[in-house]
Amino acid sequence: MVDGHPREQDQHAHRWADRVMRRLCLMVALAAFALHAGGAAAQNYPSKPIRIIVPFVAGGAVDALARMLGAKLSESWGQPVIVENRPGAGGNIAADAVAKSTPDGYTILQNTNGQAISPAIYRSLPFDVVRDFIPVTQLVASQLVLVGSPKLAASSVAELIALAKAKPGTLNYGMTGAGNPLHLTMEMFKTAAGIDIQPVPYKGDAGIFPALITGEIQVAVAPMATTLPHVTAGTLRALAVAGARRSAALPDVPTVAESGLAGFESSSWQGWFVPANTPRDIVDAIQHGAKTALAAPDVRERLRVTGNEAVASTPEEFGQRFKADLAAFAKIVTEAHIPLQD
Repeated sequence: MVDGHPREQDQHAHRWADRVMRRLCLMVALAAFALHAGGAAAQNYPSKPIRIIVPFVAGGAVDALARMLGAKLSESWGQPVIVENRPGAGGNIAADAVAKSTPDGYTILQNTNGQAISPAIYRSLPFDVVRDFIPVTQLVASQLVLVGSPKLAASSVAELIALAKAKPGTLNYGMTGAGNPLHLTMEMFKTAAGIDIQPVPYKGDAGIFPALITGEIQVAVAPMATTLPHVTAGTLRALAVAGARRSAALPDVPTVAESGLAGFESSSWQGWFVPANTPRDIVDAIQHGAKTALAAPDVRERLRVTGNEAVASTPEEFGQRFKADLAAFAKIVTEAHIPLQD
């Protein structure tokens, strides 16, 4: 027991200080080891094939970008980059697989802003979109197109609204999953226009377009990348683009806002996520790889002609965008009275 004697108090204080210093030295050593290990891991990354998990079927806009970037990264990284399609449950099957994968940088989720919508749409999720993922980079910003069947008796937004009001509940629109950006954009459009158009679900863009061409459904909101070939070929009719400004890919097609619904704006993005606890050096290596691939002249040209804009944001920038979208989409879901999914 330490009593009031100064000598004993000094000895006790010195022993306590020695213990604290030893612990601090141990903590510094462990931190240095972890930093060195992380740096070494990043220097050796990648040393085996990488998987990009896509929550949609092959042939859609997300799949196309993943395969284009995967080919570029295979060249620069010297390792195969495999695109794996895991559609279903509004992207949650793919997201859950990535959330539960080893956090080593070899499994990447490529998703749309549907990743920020899921918490507002589903009663429960097997993962937490904030806690279980690290946002790596926003790859692109994408224009969305309000597209009509060639059999639709309307060639403009104004004519579509008039037709829908004359025949409420008789028109159908295609969607590729409850609560995804395409679905919410159409719900925003319905609310703004004051019309009733019924949804018909499909597994991907590749299923929607044949249904539009045959007249099985009358309209849809679809990505510019997959819509453009059909519009150019004359098999589908672009009524408007949903963004704030016209697209360079379809300069003669007005925006929804220009077509009478002032203030209307909606767009989509694609981004990469990795599991939580992935080392920061590896996150940075993946972001750098994506940025380099997106800067390639042939990739930029392909993006331009398909109505996409390269972004290649930092993890911090993408994280801020993601959290802002979480709040914005929750508000849209509430205002549009979209029912929760099980």
